[in-house]
Parts: sequence; structure tokens; C-alpha cells
Amino acid sequence: MIFYKELFHKIDKILWSIFLKPFFFSIDPEKVHHFVVFAMKLFSPIIYLRKSLYHFKISGKNHPSLEKEVFGIKFPNPVGLAAGFDKNAKLYKQMTALGFGFIEIGTVTPKPQDGNPKKRIFRLVSDAALINRLGFNNDGVDKIVGRLRNKGNVIIGGNIGKNKVTPNKQAKNDYLICFKALYDYVDYFAVNVSSPNTPNLRDLQNINELRKILIPLIDENKQRDSKPILLKISPDLDDNDIKDIIDMIMDLKIDGIITTNTTVSRDGLTSNYKNEAGGLSGLPIKKRSTAVIKLIYEYTNKKLPIIGVGGIMSTNDAIEKLNAGASLIQVYTGFIYNGPSFVRNINKEIIKSLN
Repeated sequence: MIFYKELFHKIDKILWSIFLKPFFFSIDPEKVHHFVVFAMKLFSPIIYLRKSLYHFKISGKNHPSLEKEVFGIKFPNPVGLAAGFDKNAKLYKQMTALGFGFIEIGTVTPKPQDGNPKKRIFRLVSDAALINRLGFNNDGVDKIVGRLRNKGNVIIGGNIGKNKVTPNKQAKNDYLICFKALYDYVDYFAVNVSSPNTPNLRDLQNINELRKILIPLIDENKQRDSKPILLKISPDLDDNDIKDIIDMIMDLKIDGIITTNTTVSRDGLTSNYKNEAGGLSGLPIKKRSTAVIKLIYEYTNKKLPIIGVGGIMSTNDAIEKLNAGASLIQVYTGFIYNGPSFVRNINKEIIKSLN
């Protein structure tokens, strides 16, 4: 068993570090993403076979200590794929086969939209970061629902937003449209009002605006089986604003919070792309994201479930987020930099930390 474990580990490491990463990082990030989507769909049987062999030879099912129940959902492990990677629900089964415990799709809007003009993704390698200004590019909720009809037992979060052309005063309608359409096909909802790449979207983090969006979702939820609703917030809010939002969340009995989205801060960056517009993710956001988790965890006296995301670039970063108070974590940029074995390495480190 140890032999097979080491063999698979070495194969993954060699393929990624010597061949795949240098190749991928030599190509425009968005082109690479489209290529990866195509390749993962084409080679799905190999991905599923790899999963079967890996589990058969090494670990069987998920380790029992990784299983966690949060806001009424039983997660096979606490490591999820953050929204933005599988925007259009094309890869959630393949990503689950790589070891993710849950997949957050989107951001999904009522109508399809192309997003912002290209070029709109930038690698900041010297900073271990990405900047994106994609702008909620997605196929629209109707097409995405069609891809979720046979999702099986994959745990899916539906990250929902508004179309760019929708005025903020009508934003609640867009969120409600997505909520209703996705309701039967996702396991929880993430209300995204914190992306910096849709004009004026972050203005919706104002308490009064948030209530206008959340209350119709809550009312609709009460008429159904009641799916968990989470709010995704910006790391650029100050602590007092975060506390005001938490007070509102607790008052409305929102099920949880996702902490945090990308930042517009550029402090300490060294890359040539440091002044590009968009949301910054990766290592530079780690400290602030973890600080916000700690703030919420302590302010709510451990009562509000937190999904920690932002700057998880190593297994130690993942443990740090959990120790800070996150119930679950999500990765995106760390997955881009570390490759397909990253999520399994995190889960192995979580098991070690519990022993």
C-alpha cells in the first residue's frame, strides 16, 4: 500500500511540475482554462479510472474524520472548489473525481453574458497570485440547469449574481430568478454581491440593499424544502461594516457566510501585472481572508458556519483557515498553481492534524 501511495504521488508530482505546469504557464490563462475544460471532458474516463485505482490501492472511501455536516449537508470532506472555475457546470463530476468534497458553480446570471473584454486574466507568478476581471461570463441559468439535471450525489453550490445590464435597484429580481431556476439542482446557494468586476455590484453590500435581495430569497425558501443560503463578502470591507453585515445575517437567520471574495488591494505586489484592473486572488489575500474568518468566528461566538476561501496556496494555509474558524474551505488559485493533487494533499494534511 505504501509503495502504491508513493508511486502515485511521484507520478503526479513529475507530471505537474516538470511537464504540465510549465506548459500551461506559457500560455494565456484563459486559453489554458478552455483547453483544460476540453481536455478534462475528453479524458473523463481516465480521470474516473485514476480515481478508482487511487482509492482501491490507497484509501478506499474518504477517511471518516474528513466527513463533516455543515448547515444540514453532509460533506465527504471539507475542501471545495471555489466559484469561478466551473462557471458553467461542465466539470463538476471530473473535479469531484480529483477529490473535491463539493463544487461551487457560477457565478450564474439569469441571461447569458460574455463578460468583460479580453485580455482579462493575468498570472502574477512572483506574487503567487492571479488578477481576473472576467465579469460574470456564463451561459445563463437555463443552460446551466440543463447540465445539472443528472448531477448524482455531487454536492453543488449555486453561486448567483445579477446581469451587468440590470440596474442595482432591480438586482433582487435577477437573484430570485436564478434562485428559483437552480433550486431543485443545487444543494446550497451563495449570494455573490462582492465581485469587483461587475460595475457597482459591491454597492449591494450595503445593509439596506442586502435586505432587498435576501428577504425575497428567504421568503421563496420558506415555501420549499429550505436550502441553505450563504452570503459571499469582500475582503475590502472594514471590520465595522463586516460586523453590521453579520448582525443582519444573524437577524435574518442566513445559514452561513463565504469569506472572502477577491480584493482590489495591490499592497506589496511585485509582478509586472500588479496594476491591472480586477480582483486579486492567491497568496497576497491570505492574511486578510484569515483575519476576517477569525473576526466572524469570534464575533458570532462560533454560531455562524464559515466557508474560508482566499490565499490557500499550501496545505498549511488550509489548516490555518480551519484553525481560524472555517467550517469548510475552498480553493481556486492554489489549485491553479499546485495542480490536480493539491486537494488530496490538503485532505491528507487535515487527517494528520486531527491525529
